[in-house]
Amino acid sequence: MKSLNVDKHVKFLVKAATTRGFEWEMTEYLRMSGIYWSLTALDLLGQLDQLPREDMISYVFSCLSENGGFSPAPNHYPTIIYTLSAIQVLVILEATDKLGEKKLKVIEFVKSLQNSDGSFIGSPDDDKEETDTRFSFCAIATLKLLNSLDEIDTSKTVDHIKACQNFDGAFGVRVGSESHAGQVFCCVGTLALLEKLETIDQELLGWWLADRQLPCGGLNGRPMKKEDVCYSWWALSSLVMIKKSAWIDHKKLAEFILSAADDEIGGIADRPGDIPDPFHTLFGIAGLSLLQYNNSLDLEIVSKTSDIKLKPIDPILCLPSYLLRKI
Repeated sequence: MKSLNVDKHVKFLVKAATTRGFEWEMTEYLRMSGIYWSLTALDLLGQLDQLPREDMISYVFSCLSENGGFSPAPNHYPTIIYTLSAIQVLVILEATDKLGEKKLKVIEFVKSLQNSDGSFIGSPDDDKEETDTRFSFCAIATLKLLNSLDEIDTSKTVDHIKACQNFDGAFGVRVGSESHAGQVFCCVGTLALLEKLETIDQELLGWWLADRQLPCGGLNGRPMKKEDVCYSWWALSSLVMIKKSAWIDHKKLAEFILSAADDEIGGIADRPGDIPDPFHTLFGIAGLSLLQYNNSLDLEIVSKTSDIKLKPIDPILCLPSYLLRKI
């Protein structure tokens, strides 16, 4: 099996996070998440010190709005998605204490997004009907990382998530929406954080998720779609959470992820032959970590000649497991 070329992936991630230019300007709208992707991948590879800690922390706080939410970049609009990314970055850098009294404003921001039925909107000015199970996960995960889950009505959130489970066992953006592996992760992750996984049909969901694996070994997000490395996280982590990861071919999935790595410039693409990016690089590496540590596989994911050992990752919060033991 092809192994992970750590040195090239590290150089790719550092370059993506620090190089100014056209791509940097064009991706400003998602920069906070981009920093999270790069930092998490580097930490899993044991190379967190490759990016300047204080610069990263300063950037996060430059994106903190008066209402307590974080934006992707200064002078952009704050949303729950980038608020979670910002808190994840602070957790990785072990800097959540720097929030100080601002922590209360972040909590109030998250609370302001919950509807009466337990669902969440993405930002305070959004229409109350513009709910998304992604927002539910981001809100619950943010509060979990801030040890503040008791600040909202979690029982209504559980009821809303349960109502989003479709006849096929999977979940969509909201009640009645098409099933999608990304939304499955958000719904299963939300219930896992709230310790309510027993409230859904896990057997039926397990079959739907296992059916996402294609002959090439990769996973897709919904029926009749192509394989994509990112679902090596969204679908696999969901299977891990409901203890059904044995239902797919682990070795073929690992081979698919590694085949999507760029041997020349580093990084991992959505599928073999495409251009790599930090998003797929993180979720490819995260998927390999899940495969290595949750399935007891003897996979040579990192070359035996390397000094690097891939770190275990938390299947819910997509952060290196050692960090969560410190919270």
